[in-house]
Amino acid sequence: MFFKNIKFKNFNQKVNIKAKKKINNILKRELIISSSLLNSFHKNYKYSFKKASLKKYKNYEIINLIGMGGSILGTEAIYDFLNFKIKKKIKFYNNLNSRIDLKSKKKALNLVVSKSGNTLETISNFNLINNYNRKNKNIVITENKSSFLTELAKKLKAEVIDHKNYIGGRYSVLSEVGMLPAQLLGLNERKFKRFNNLIKNKNFLEELICNVNFIFKCVSSGKKNSVILNYDENSENLFKWYQQLTAESLGKKNKGIFPIISSMPKDNHSLLQLYLDGPKDNFFTFFGVQGEKTNKLSNKNLFDKFSILKNKNLDQIVQAQRLATQTVFRRKNIPFRSFEVFKRNEETIGELFSFFVLETILLGRLMKVNPFDQPSVELIKKETSKILN
Repeated sequence: MFFKNIKFKNFNQKVNIKAKKKINNILKRELIISSSLLNSFHKNYKYSFKKASLKKYKNYEIINLIGMGGSILGTEAIYDFLNFKIKKKIKFYNNLNSRIDLKSKKKALNLVVSKSGNTLETISNFNLINNYNRKNKNIVITENKSSFLTELAKKLKAEVIDHKNYIGGRYSVLSEVGMLPAQLLGLNERKFKRFNNLIKNKNFLEELICNVNFIFKCVSSGKKNSVILNYDENSENLFKWYQQLTAESLGKKNKGIFPIISSMPKDNHSLLQLYLDGPKDNFFTFFGVQGEKTNKLSNKNLFDKFSILKNKNLDQIVQAQRLATQTVFRRKNIPFRSFEVFKRNEETIGELFSFFVLETILLGRLMKVNPFDQPSVELIKKETSKILN
């Protein structure tokens, strides 16, 4: 098992030597040409903040995290996945809506994240929150260049943390963007950094290459929907992060993968029929967590065929449903891979971040699209500005 606390089962497939060699060469080249970006996944990455400087914020029990897309999704994933370890509360402001909580009188720390420093939604939300409670302390994470946020930070005397210009938002989870909030939450940022261990592991590289090859073959043959069958509620935001990473990195030149998050076992009663007997344009990822502490059913009033539920807890029932679904998928020759988590900690989610980032970069190169830009997103920003003028 190359993951520390995860059992990974790859797609049931065979990969020819020529395809393996091609992807391996791309990987070796990418580790060199993308070394600046990927350096943030290493333990020796030098942050633009000093950990000791964060001690002055340790008494803040509430953090308002304000951002959009990659500026906030990684921290949301970490917060939910490791919530049992976290005592502080984060309020996430990740969309424009009228339900922003402005009633709280408690002093909070505002953490504003925008790579460009000009994200309209982030600026709008921060304006409302800051205007209501001006006693809040402010930290801004943005690029070291002139922008609306850098000018506003000067005006508010906010602390400014440099968002490195070579790290795109959706690849920033293990940089200042995700690790500064992790530190504020009392988590150990070094434990997230599993990249070096993984790329030195031959089994990991073999499985990564086979995984990427099969997904590329699926996409090339018309299977362009990546459906995540998620059996863990606390991992929903992890897959929202994955969703953005995949969609924004690969959706170019009329190419791409459509990432779909399916909440299981709930979707057994809404979407499973389509997955099993509908169009064959999907490939699947099963994701579950073993050994969760969940409520045990009462043996009282469990009889006839439901006597099988006696002495069972909800986790056991969910695991049985997941295994049963995989069995049916095998019978129907529906392609899937699976991740089974045995322990929630920084290392586990750090390894998942590393795996999906490498997978996405390699797929981008195979699909002949640039996995690091997002040219068409800027069109919406420009049109919005025209309408508001």
